[in-house]
Amino acid sequence: MPDGGGEEFYGKNGEPRKYDANFKGPTQNRGCTDVVCCILFVVAILGYLAVGILAWSQGDPRKVIYPTDSRGQFCGQAGTPLANKPNLFYFNIMKCASPMVLLEFQCPTTQMCVEKCPEKFMTLVKAYSNNNDFDYYKTFCKEGVTNSMGIPLILSSGLCPAMLTPSRPFTRRCFPALGLKEGVITVGNKSSFDDGSGNIRDAKDLMDGVKNATVVIEARQVVMKIFEDYTQSWYWILIGLVIAMLTSLLFIVLLRFLAGIMVWVMIVMVILVIGYGIFHCYMEYAALKGEAGANVTLQDLGFQTDLAVYLQIRQTWLAFMIILAIVEVIIILLLIFLRKRILIAIALIKEASRAVAHVMSSLFYPLFTFVLLAMVIAYWAVTAVFLSTSNEPIYKVFNETACDHSRNTCNPANYSSSVEKMQCPDSQCLFAFYGGETPYHKYLIGLQFYNVFLFFWCANFVTALGQMTLAGAFASYYWAVVKPDDMPAFPVFSSLGRSLRYHTGTLAFGSLILSIVQIIRVLLEYLDHKLKGAQNKFTKFVLCCLKCCFWCLEKFIKFLNRNAYIMVAIYGKSFCSSARDAFLLLMRNMIRVAVLDKVTDFLLFLGKLLIVGLVGIFAFFFFSGRVKAFENTAPHLHYYWVPILTVVVGSYLIAHGFFSVYAMCVDTLFLCFCEDLERNDGSAAKPYYMSSTLREILWKKAAEDPSPSSARRPDDGDLKAREEAS
Repeated sequence: MPDGGGEEFYGKNGEPRKYDANFKGPTQNRGCTDVVCCILFVVAILGYLAVGILAWSQGDPRKVIYPTDSRGQFCGQAGTPLANKPNLFYFNIMKCASPMVLLEFQCPTTQMCVEKCPEKFMTLVKAYSNNNDFDYYKTFCKEGVTNSMGIPLILSSGLCPAMLTPSRPFTRRCFPALGLKEGVITVGNKSSFDDGSGNIRDAKDLMDGVKNATVVIEARQVVMKIFEDYTQSWYWILIGLVIAMLTSLLFIVLLRFLAGIMVWVMIVMVILVIGYGIFHCYMEYAALKGEAGANVTLQDLGFQTDLAVYLQIRQTWLAFMIILAIVEVIIILLLIFLRKRILIAIALIKEASRAVAHVMSSLFYPLFTFVLLAMVIAYWAVTAVFLSTSNEPIYKVFNETACDHSRNTCNPANYSSSVEKMQCPDSQCLFAFYGGETPYHKYLIGLQFYNVFLFFWCANFVTALGQMTLAGAFASYYWAVVKPDDMPAFPVFSSLGRSLRYHTGTLAFGSLILSIVQIIRVLLEYLDHKLKGAQNKFTKFVLCCLKCCFWCLEKFIKFLNRNAYIMVAIYGKSFCSSARDAFLLLMRNMIRVAVLDKVTDFLLFLGKLLIVGLVGIFAFFFFSGRVKAFENTAPHLHYYWVPILTVVVGSYLIAHGFFSVYAMCVDTLFLCFCEDLERNDGSAAKPYYMSSTLREILWKKAAEDPSPSSARRPDDGDLKAREEAS
């Protein structure tokens, strides 16, 4: 080891590991680490359970499922008198044209649950003269209306609407059946109608009311359509995800036996798949040439809830083509410049395949992580829904004429005898929205924030548990003198037990740091959304800088945590000590980290990209009906992009889960290799634990590494005995 250079180098990056004859891999005699953070995590989980119980006891998901009438009752809810009345009927839809609708999300008119929407024009005056017509009319009136009541009494009491118009159910609400006939807006094939008070109104007068009411529920409409698409295609989505899982598993198995060939196949296939995407986008772009409306720009088109509209625009396909072309060029350039490094990374993947072969159960560990993450996500989603629906119904005064009590809160139970009703005879106490002023409701935002924060913490904890478990299993492989005789019988299970028994606090500590950064990023995004209309350029600049800085910080913490968990799995130290040791070890081997570790990650990313591309192309042709063989098999959907995106995202998560085993194996072997170089010198007294293959892989860049750890290259004689044993 050179004198001056080594001391200066290690002075900056810590002292190297010393030879220890008793070190045989992951430490068995270890104690609990970061106990304080473990206690804090347990307390936070108990608080999370308390928040869930509180939300479930106060929340009511029916508020987002069923429409609500003026009395706050749910239309169509099973087990209630309104079970057979699923649709919401507006007494006067034209009242929805009021600007207050967009502010209060409720039309200032009586609303009631009905079995069917009105199917024909009818006024109260006309229906009153015919018993059969009046019996039909009464189905759209409040209870208690009889034939003996006079029309003035019925109207003044607000028991019935003045008129009925032909309507259709739309997201369980009755809206006028508006149409277009010879360029004229019609309702029920009529361009005008009697509004019940003797006035003739144009059908277009209904447009504003329908438009405002539609804006209020537009988001719900899209969500309902997406939900319907999922109900129609969920089994095909599952089939697509199973195909992605089998494809990922096939790739992993083939990597075990044909690592070199499979990596090159992945590289070529990724280039071909992206190339086909460019060709397909060009063909779609060319096919739309001359089509009516195809030359409209995306800016002129604006936001459309039906995303299929964008696929009819040439500019959309041109944008897709340019994006794919840029990605293709970047990948090809990277492959050209990294061609020598790729050969070394392929050899490293081969070595990782040997490790995976000795720890085959590691391939199935992502399924366990997936189940835990699914439980965390499900708990968060259910709690969020119940919290958002734990408000109480708020009723307000709606009036026809001037009234001092307009928009004040009221109690529908005794409103008929209240002072407000006496002073404003034509006013009504109608359901407005869900809210509340109790202490519980004031803390709802805080509870939602706590729900989101604990979601991040628990999700990061599950991910960290998987990383430490796999790291411990692969470390036991590396440090075994005779493989697999010196390895635990169940390396993954043993590592999982050690992680949970001794290092729950460490996992919680690392996850907490990452979660704090992530929640800060969420808050910055929220502020950015709130300040979108602000004209202060300095504020926008500062916010943009903060978002960029915290994004970089999150990436760095993820990288540091990952390597810290590897050191914890090996030595059993606390999080801070392990993070420091991992960071200094990586700094002492910076060239190897940049050259080998990241190139390997790039190759594994190409594998994930290939699986997503193959499954995504298959899903596109199936759900879009582009292939005649699948026309009768594929479900009929509102938005065929819904199952496609679901399959693509799900495929990436599945592929990431399987390939993450290889990524963790490579990272663990790399850190163990660096430790091995520092602990041992390759002599008979201090032989290396690395295999001859791994030695050849990583010593190819030793000449470029200025660190003193590369001072002596092991010769074949140093490793002969260990190689024969392995």
